[in-house]
Amino acid sequence: MYQVFGTKKCKETQKVLRYFKERNIEYQFIDLNVKGLSEGELNNVLQFYTLDDIIDNNSKEYLKKNLKYIKHNQFQTVLEIPLILKTPIVRNNKKVQLGFKSNKLEI
Repeated sequence: MYQVFGTKKCKETQKVLRYFKERNIEYQFIDLNVKGLSEGELNNVLQFYTLDDIIDNNSKEYLKKNLKYIKHNQFQTVLEIPLILKTPIVRNNKKVQLGFKSNKLEI
């Protein structure tokens, strides 16, 4: 089953959810406003992407917390503040995709 990490207001996340609904593909939506990635899930994502790839340096939360100017452990910060992630993050078993790319979504 697919897992989609994102927020309800994210347009790219909405595209992925609509894509799955139109094709009757089972998925689980995890709203990052409610729950972030676990350490294991984050480690799985990091097998495909670097922390620099998945952190949105222009997100409201990143700017609000002034993370650009503060020395911080990126891994720990992602676990504590999941709203700094680029979305959507789509997982299927052990495969991960960042963003919506319909031609590559069959992971």
